[in-house]
Amino acid sequence: MKENTIDHSHAAAIFNKDVERVNWHDDTLWFVRSKRDKSAHAIPEWETLRETASNIKNNVLSNMHHYLQEFEAKAKENGIIVHWAADGAEHNKIVHSIIAKHGVTQMVKSKSMLTEECHLNEYLADNGVEVIDSDLGEFIVQLRKEPPSHIVLPAIHLKKEDVSNTFHEHLGTEKGNNNPQYLTEAARKELRDTFLTRKVALTGVNFAVAETGEFVVCTNEGNADMGAHLADVHIACMGFEKLVPERKHLGVFLRLLARSATGQPITTFSSHFKKPREGQEMHIVIVDNGRSTQLGREEFRNSLKCIRCGACMNTCPVYRRSGGHSYHNAVAGPIGSILAPNLDMKKNADLPFASTLCGSCTNVCPVKIDIHDQLYKWRQVLVKEGYTPSSKTMAMKGMSAVLANPSVFKIAGKAGRFVMKNLPFMVNNNLNAWYKQREMPAPPEESFREWYARKAKESKDKK
Repeated sequence: MKENTIDHSHAAAIFNKDVERVNWHDDTLWFVRSKRDKSAHAIPEWETLRETASNIKNNVLSNMHHYLQEFEAKAKENGIIVHWAADGAEHNKIVHSIIAKHGVTQMVKSKSMLTEECHLNEYLADNGVEVIDSDLGEFIVQLRKEPPSHIVLPAIHLKKEDVSNTFHEHLGTEKGNNNPQYLTEAARKELRDTFLTRKVALTGVNFAVAETGEFVVCTNEGNADMGAHLADVHIACMGFEKLVPERKHLGVFLRLLARSATGQPITTFSSHFKKPREGQEMHIVIVDNGRSTQLGREEFRNSLKCIRCGACMNTCPVYRRSGGHSYHNAVAGPIGSILAPNLDMKKNADLPFASTLCGSCTNVCPVKIDIHDQLYKWRQVLVKEGYTPSSKTMAMKGMSAVLANPSVFKIAGKAGRFVMKNLPFMVNNNLNAWYKQREMPAPPEESFREWYARKAKESKDKK
């Protein structure tokens, strides 16, 4: 684990201490998942859209070199300044160099998971640049000095009472006023001045079109548009996997994105940026940061098809009851548990094990990423590379020896049933992780093997 972080299971245990909040968090995300289902089922061609999107992304991943070169050429023709960053550090230096060139010390930013991945805010703050996140959820967690807990719903872990207390402390709002409309108006008033006074605006990129050199930013609040249209300098940051070949393909992804994320037919704003307006400077920073490594891993390359809808988080029983912060990574949930080990296996070795492998994430993924299969494959890789705890490794080796020997398995089963029945204190204690969260089941009187043999004998005797 990186410094000042704890592994997923321990972080989840902390989150689970507040049972009421955990239940509320679980119910809220399941409500969003249910909206997704209703929206998807309303479209007869939903599965065709998913298959089409998956195939388009497969084509992009197989021809990435071609589409990146095409996009760069078209973007430059449009008057956009194109930058390439090998990793997060280079990305941050490029963004800072653009800001410094214009002598600016303040910047407004809309939601961008890539900049969270690269820790841009912290880097700029260390270099004397004030960054204001203009997305409402991001703005709230920034005031609280917390990272976002969800890629679409950054403050989903907070209740309106939490937001009210935060705004009272930082914005001077009325203490105890939990009215969402009042709180939203307070944030709007605060951010309005930010939009009007910041000369540099940074946005993320949802989709970039190789055919035209344009990029699309999807928001529900219009904050990206406000920042980009009022600023003298617009910086857009994207991972190279955001490419689609042609503009006509956008229709497929825009129909899938919002429905998968929140159950909406489409995001309120789907803004196309093709060229800077007169007098404006527009930059786009294309980032690798481990993506080419993932692209070269045949078993894991499909993860780069992700369009960051968050549907896998909303359905995941582990994420819903452990909270996004337990993943100690910019992108949480099932998809984050696939992407994170690619960046650092040792630091993120715990994440692929934060899953029941139920497959619900794969079922809702709009681009058909085989998420639960990849989680299972990452576990195999991590064990093979020696990145799992020695206690778990020894336990698995011991279990493997028992399961591989029928006689030993039979004896172990009898011993286990005897202990659970006659010496329950040996299993009903805090050394047993299962017992910490639930009651142990009643031991069966006989094993399945014994039951089957007995029934076979009784059947034979009747004849």
